[in-house]
Amino acid sequence: MSKARQLNATVRVPASTSNLGGGFDCLGIAVDRWLAASVMVREGEKVRAVTMKRSGALANLRHAAEDDLVHAGYTLACEARGHPVPGNIDYAVSSTIPVARGLGASAAALVAGAFLARDSLGLELTSEDIAEICARDEGHPDNAGPAVFGGAVLGINSGNGAGHRYSFSPLKIHSEIALVFAVPELEIATSDARAVLPQSLPFTTAVAAIAKAAAIVEGLRTGDPRLLSYALDDVVHVPFRRQLLPGYDSVVNAAVKAGAFGATLSGSGSTIVAVASRKTASRVGAAMQAAWRAMGKTAEVIVGTKPVRSAVAKSKARKKRK
Repeated sequence: MSKARQLNATVRVPASTSNLGGGFDCLGIAVDRWLAASVMVREGEKVRAVTMKRSGALANLRHAAEDDLVHAGYTLACEARGHPVPGNIDYAVSSTIPVARGLGASAAALVAGAFLARDSLGLELTSEDIAEICARDEGHPDNAGPAVFGGAVLGINSGNGAGHRYSFSPLKIHSEIALVFAVPELEIATSDARAVLPQSLPFTTAVAAIAKAAAIVEGLRTGDPRLLSYALDDVVHVPFRRQLLPGYDSVVNAAVKAGAFGATLSGSGSTIVAVASRKTASRVGAAMQAAWRAMGKTAEVIVGTKPVRSAVAKSKARKKRK
């Protein structure tokens, strides 16, 4: 009888929008699109291999399993607790999160991998630990936070230097607010979007950014149209990144004309997110989609009218094999 055994775990992680209005690199909201992943760790086998089956939005990815972000998240979790990374791992990953569209696909993959490691190996990691690990790897907390905790999350760097520690706090969203996403068939690499950002901003711009950060938090809480409109007119990253997305102004203007309080890039794009009332959400989505169509582009519309729950992880019983 062989002593080999299998350690199994599964997880579902939501998409997320980030950089919402004045919340650059700190405010994110979970979105109702999901990455589902499972892992089987085969202990006691001599042949070492990491395999991955991808489906859904990930079906066309061709990089090796060892280079996948799910495996990267798994590795990060192991390293955080000084546990060796198993040599025989089989992943199955399916996703409805569009890739390279500004909806947190990378963070979802990292978070999924970290949860799979925790639950398949019995690592002592809290949800806060996993959010911290993944935020550190990404360099910002605004996607990892909502991917782990769901809802709207404020993530801040509460430390300094290499030993920094992120902390996460839930934010309230008024029940009458809807988020409307127009997701075009255009990819924008995060590295390209980061490359166009300046190293510094004028003092007056920084002051405006502070006001907009406060306005987005209070606007989401109260549903105040004036605050939301002001906050969504970003001054930190959109003025530089809009050049990467021809049609940005047309889609934003269409959303506002249809009744949205405002619209902006989701993450670094190409998705554009509008904040609207629940009553006008469908009309706003149709207007944004029509604006893309007028430019010869197709776009999927996602309407979110209620909070999206947190990541859901589960381990399965260990099975001995003969």
